[in-house]
Amino acid sequence: MKRYALRVVSLAAALGLWQALTSLNIDLWLRFSQFPTVTDVARTFAARVSGPDYWTDLTDSLTRILTGFLLAAVLGVATGVLVARSRLAEDLLGPVLEVIRPIPAIALVPVAILLFPSNEQGIVFITCTAAFFPVLVSTRHAVRALTPVWEEAVRTMGGGRWRILGSVVLPGALPGVFGGLSVGIGVSWICVISAEMISGQYGVGYRTWQDYTVVDYPGVFVGMVTIGVLGWLTSTAVELLGRRLTRWLPRTAYVPGARPPRHDRSVTPAPAAPAEVPGGARSEEARDEHLV
Repeated sequence: MKRYALRVVSLAAALGLWQALTSLNIDLWLRFSQFPTVTDVARTFAARVSGPDYWTDLTDSLTRILTGFLLAAVLGVATGVLVARSRLAEDLLGPVLEVIRPIPAIALVPVAILLFPSNEQGIVFITCTAAFFPVLVSTRHAVRALTPVWEEAVRTMGGGRWRILGSVVLPGALPGVFGGLSVGIGVSWICVISAEMISGQYGVGYRTWQDYTVVDYPGVFVGMVTIGVLGWLTSTAVELLGRRLTRWLPRTAYVPGARPPRHDRSVTPAPAAPAEVPGGARSEEARDEHLV
C-alpha cells in the first residue's frame, strides 16, 4: 500500500507542478505560458468524452494497434524461431531482415500508400512492421541462449523435432519473447499515431494532429494523455500475460530499496559436510536432473 500511495503522490505532484507553472505563466528558459493548464485539459477531456467522436477515434486506434501487433507477434515469433534453429533460414532471411530492420517503420508510409489500396491496411502494415523486429530479435536471442542439455534430454527420451519445439524451445524462450512483445507494443503505438497523423482518417493520432492545425492546444494534450494511458494499459496487459504464462519460472524475492538481513558476526556457522560420494557422481547426477 505504501508503494501505491507513493505512486499516487508522485502523479499528483507532477500535475500540481504543471498547474502551478502554467497558471502563473512562468517564462524562464521554457515558455510554460504557452501551455494549457491542467484544468483546461480536464474541461476539454470531459467535453470530448461526452461526444461520439472521441470513442470512434479510440476504437479505430485500438483496432489498428491490436491487429498489427497480433500479426507482428505471430510472424515475429515464428521467424525468430526459424532463423535461430535453421542455418538455411538464417542464410536466406538473415541478410534481408538485417537490411530492412534499421529502416524506421514511419519511413515506410510512402511504401504503404503505394502497396495497399486503403489507408487502413497501410496503417496496420506500419504497425505490424514496427512491432515485428523487436519480437524477432528477442525471440532469436532467447532461442539461441537455451542450454543444449534440455534438448539432449528430450532426444534421449525419444522426443522428435516437434516435441523439442513444444517442450523446450517455446517454453524456454517465453521470457525473451515477452520482453520483445513489451518493447514492440510501445513502438507500435509510436508508429500508429504517426501514421494516423500522416495518412489516417479518424484515430487518436489523426484527431491530435487536427487539433494542432486549428491551434486547439488543450485538445492536443487530451490526445497526448489518451495515447499515454492507452500505451500504459496495453503494455501492462502484455506484462501480466507474460507473468501468467511463465508462472513456472523461479521468482526472486528482491524488493527495491529493502535492506539485507543482518547476521550475527559473533557466531560463525560451521560449513556443511559434503556428501561422501566417490568422484562426486551423486552431485553431478543431481545437477543434471535439475537442468532437465
